[in-house]
Amino acid sequence: MTRMPALSLAAVPGRRKATIELATEIEKRGFSGIYGPSLGDSMALCEALAFATNEIHFGTSIMPIYFRQVVDYASTVSFIHEISGGRFRFGIGVSHAPALKSRGLDGGKPLSDTREFVEQLRAVPRAGELPPIVLATLRKKMIALSEEIAQGMVFANGARSHMATSLAVVSDSTRADDEFFIGDMIPTCINDDIEAAKAVNRKTLTSYAMLPNYRNYWKEAGYVEEMEGIEKALAEGDTAKIPHFLTDKWLADTTLFGTASQVRDGVEAWFDAGIKTPILVPSSANGGQMVAFEEMLAIF
Repeated sequence: MTRMPALSLAAVPGRRKATIELATEIEKRGFSGIYGPSLGDSMALCEALAFATNEIHFGTSIMPIYFRQVVDYASTVSFIHEISGGRFRFGIGVSHAPALKSRGLDGGKPLSDTREFVEQLRAVPRAGELPPIVLATLRKKMIALSEEIAQGMVFANGARSHMATSLAVVSDSTRADDEFFIGDMIPTCINDDIEAAKAVNRKTLTSYAMLPNYRNYWKEAGYVEEMEGIEKALAEGDTAKIPHFLTDKWLADTTLFGTASQVRDGVEAWFDAGIKTPILVPSSANGGQMVAFEEMLAIF
């Protein structure tokens, strides 16, 4: 029996109906879930999924806590939770300085802001029953907080070799609890031309490598030399150098690429590393999102 991953899905303008149709196909094929990134409006997508699908679990992988008022979030997530029959997970995170700045927002302290958000969300009167809350995590303090105040955690671009160390922060009983969500969003490119697939993932991750919190996490995971190289390149204003430091070893640790069987084997390795829900984020060397999903559906 193949352990099926979940897929990351975003509803892009002009393709929203096609995206919902794709979601019903993903459900039909037996994938374990559908999770929306912070791109576009993943809350609206989840609301549509509550009606368009019947059994598959779904959620926001990362909804930035600063984007809306807590009362507004509470009403919406309670609605989706109720309508979907409890299939929805509310994944939240603090986002990143550039994303917040583009909306005229300032982030605060990630740990205390997240704790306060969850407390306020649960205190909203007459909102109805809330869905399970999943925290966007990278480093150990946020991982510990996910066990303390939430029903799960989700990494993005986590390092597989470092997962055992990261998850050791959480008690054995929580890790073994089927209701406690442990996910990771994994950039994935399926192509028999390995170099072409690697190039796609490198391009995807270059923007993440420019974010300090990701570099700090990858340093913690053992990639100190690579991240310091990137910091030097940034300090010199030479962003073209960044991909040079996203080495093959690092890429194989944080993403999936290559032939159908290499990607399937990689998914198994992620399960074995303790990620209960690998969330594949498809990209293609041959076209856009819809092509990437065709390639993805074909290999499972």
